[in-house]
Amino acid sequence: MYQSQFLELHQRLLYAEKENKKRSRELSIVLDAIKRVVAERLNSTANHTDAMKWKVLNLTSKLPLHLTNIHYYLPHLWEHENSLYPNVVIGQGRTGVSLVMGIPTVKRGKQNYLLGTLNSLFYEMSAEQKNDCVVVIFVAEVNAEYVNSIAESVRTSFPNEVQSGVIEVISPLASYYPDLSNLKETFGDSKERVRWRTKQNLDYSFLMLYAQPKGTFYLQLEDDIVAKPQYIQKIKNFALEQPSDEWMILEFSQLGFIGKLFRTKDLPLIVEFFLMFYKDKPIDWLLDHLLWVKVCSPEKDPKHCEGQKAYLRIRSKPSLFQHVGIHSSLAGKIQNLKDKDFGKNMLHKAHVNPPAKVTTSLRIFQHYTLEKAYEGMDCFWAFSPVAGDYILFTFLQPLKVEGYLFRSGNMEHPGDKLFNTTVEVWPAAETDLLKDAVGHGDKVNYQTTKDGYLKIGTFDNGIAEGIISPSVGKIQAIRLSIHSDSPVWALLSEIFIKTS
Repeated sequence: MYQSQFLELHQRLLYAEKENKKRSRELSIVLDAIKRVVAERLNSTANHTDAMKWKVLNLTSKLPLHLTNIHYYLPHLWEHENSLYPNVVIGQGRTGVSLVMGIPTVKRGKQNYLLGTLNSLFYEMSAEQKNDCVVVIFVAEVNAEYVNSIAESVRTSFPNEVQSGVIEVISPLASYYPDLSNLKETFGDSKERVRWRTKQNLDYSFLMLYAQPKGTFYLQLEDDIVAKPQYIQKIKNFALEQPSDEWMILEFSQLGFIGKLFRTKDLPLIVEFFLMFYKDKPIDWLLDHLLWVKVCSPEKDPKHCEGQKAYLRIRSKPSLFQHVGIHSSLAGKIQNLKDKDFGKNMLHKAHVNPPAKVTTSLRIFQHYTLEKAYEGMDCFWAFSPVAGDYILFTFLQPLKVEGYLFRSGNMEHPGDKLFNTTVEVWPAAETDLLKDAVGHGDKVNYQTTKDGYLKIGTFDNGIAEGIISPSVGKIQAIRLSIHSDSPVWALLSEIFIKTS
């Protein structure tokens, strides 16, 4: 009789535990829904500071239930309750996206690669993709002047992305970090290196916690990389191709912590594991240990363990991201790490263009001539333009031109763009110039330069693309006119003149 009662009680407890988990999941869903509603209201309200938006988004100053353990690993936070709230320097509070990209950055002694990385990430990114992602730049420094300088450089270089909310810039409070002066030296690392890797673990954890409620997937990147064209679509395709949803990490680079894709729902568990051992090992080692804990048996051999981990950690080839930085964030460290699976980037795109004589006032760098670029053999690369410089394409005979595309910069040199540059055409017959004034329905009023060219377009973020009105008639020449001095070199990676 007692055994029967015990078994009945055991079954009731199991049922109660099951119901409790079910209610917990339901409450979590409701909480997420409330967060989304609050976030949407905040986005439509202009009189809230970014810091306040983040606090209200989390509903209370208390951490979500799955993060309450953080105080066990960082006990100093009991005295600094607000230290897990970031300083949001730039941000529109965007949530509900498919992809959140996290980029930690710190002050380097020699060179900063951040703007080049951002140029590469946004290179050829479609408007639809920009609307469905957010790039979070975590400036892991507590010097307000430096943080603001990084934010200002981002704001100046990417005004449209900042305005739309696709870029966010955040930084931590100084009180987030524990005392890192008395860390145990392990694995033969110097005291400075142990401090560097320990802080790095804390930086990744902070960034992941901030990114977690913003989207469905989280992509970990670094501030000194280049990305392949169409990387977002390739990532989505690879994720959808997986036959099982058991994976925890999809890898798009073999190096360190670059190009690692996680589901945001898994980030709390991952961060908690990182914080358990943040003083002990580097981040990529901890990630591998987490997989070992989940699927490996101490009774099995290492080969069996690697096979089990392969179900959780799936590698995509070729790599979509390449490390380009030479000067590490660790002072004095030089690193020439390269991903061998990345392959060679196509640095130009070829098109069949009509026969033309090409000339330029720009000073050409080495063998990167305008002729080769026009014929699709290479890119055109020149030293910094000055006001009055030009690039001229004179056709061997007048042509009906339907449209044009000029793309400046490429994957390895995304910042070498044309700025304040107009696209101009020289109509073959003067009568064609006057047709716009007659009032035909499909005629376009183009401005005329002093020497008789029509201004038909301008470069926007390094690209000039457009359709030419039939009212222009046949065209003798197309000219790119540069109207101000440029601080950077000029590179044309794509030239396409579409004729009828």
